[in-house]
Amino acid sequence: MTRLSAGRVSTVQEKQDGHEIRTIWLDDANDAAVVIDQTLLPGETRELRLRTPADFYDAIIRLAVRGAPAIGIAAAYGVYLAVKRLDTFDRSSFRKAVDGHCDYLNSSRPTAVNLKWALDRMKSVLERNIDKPVSELKSLLLLECESIAREDAEMCDAIGRATMALLRPGMGVLTHCNAGRLATGGIGTATAGIYLAEREGYGLRVYCDETRPLLQGARLTAYELSRAGTDTTLICDNMASFVMSKGLIDIVFTGCDRVAANGDIANKIGTLSVAISAKQYGIPFYICAPSSTVDFGCPSGEGIPIEERAGSEVTSLWYDKPIAPDGIKVRNPAFDVTPAEFITGIITEKGIVSPPYENNLRGALDKA
Repeated sequence: MTRLSAGRVSTVQEKQDGHEIRTIWLDDANDAAVVIDQTLLPGETRELRLRTPADFYDAIIRLAVRGAPAIGIAAAYGVYLAVKRLDTFDRSSFRKAVDGHCDYLNSSRPTAVNLKWALDRMKSVLERNIDKPVSELKSLLLLECESIAREDAEMCDAIGRATMALLRPGMGVLTHCNAGRLATGGIGTATAGIYLAEREGYGLRVYCDETRPLLQGARLTAYELSRAGTDTTLICDNMASFVMSKGLIDIVFTGCDRVAANGDIANKIGTLSVAISAKQYGIPFYICAPSSTVDFGCPSGEGIPIEERAGSEVTSLWYDKPIAPDGIKVRNPAFDVTPAEFITGIITEKGIVSPPYENNLRGALDKA
């Protein structure tokens, strides 16, 4: 795997257990944002110190930092750090620099809407305050990126509280992808209720799909939940229907990278298969999504761009020798779209939204 240069890497010093994992934070005194390099987990826990826009772009595109909320936070930090020491007093030049960095970072990954949402927030700070001195604009950008990170942690807690209403002691829970602490600035989205329930002694049985790309469920969800003491079982993606048929799953929670206005959602590849199986076996299927993931400008899932990743992630990345024939054609979409008809409810920090989503999503978020 490609790694950032050794000068920007340091070993994690603080204690890391399931309840203390920090995914991303700002080290403003040293002009850096610090992230856990998720490409190395679970075998190695290392920090990356990101300073330049290129650092952030590289970390996002190769999934060193990943998860829709986390990449939004990272991008906001990246914009602030890029202009923090910009030597100009000209507001027009400063605004142009901010816009350029936002556009550059927004091009790193196309599917998750939180990336654009966070960068638009950074831009809007300048639009509202462009008459202020550049020094003050820098301070306002710092406050905004810190607000994005703080609000994300609060959002995770709120989604967790809403999810708790659906859980009972001893339930079997299936989750797909990684929508936990490592994907957010808090306790996660799809795992937030699991964490809160376990604190109350619910004794849940959690099944993690391995989840491509980069086996995020196997490497990340299983890692963080097992470290937190949760009864966690890893299964291959194509085993989900089997465990459902055996009565082991009572409810499904997954995260989400974009919610269309009609309730269609984009999440890691394989989510659609899980949703279809859950409907077949009468199992409630819930999406956990912060309101920042809802894209009312996208009418349906047909308008969600799907990222295609390198075929080497399928043929050779995890193996000493390539597992597939040399030169074989590979499709490696990172996401698929699950139609709203398969979704029992969408859990946001504002509460649980039920169908019909065309009316209820906007109504719930506007009312809140």
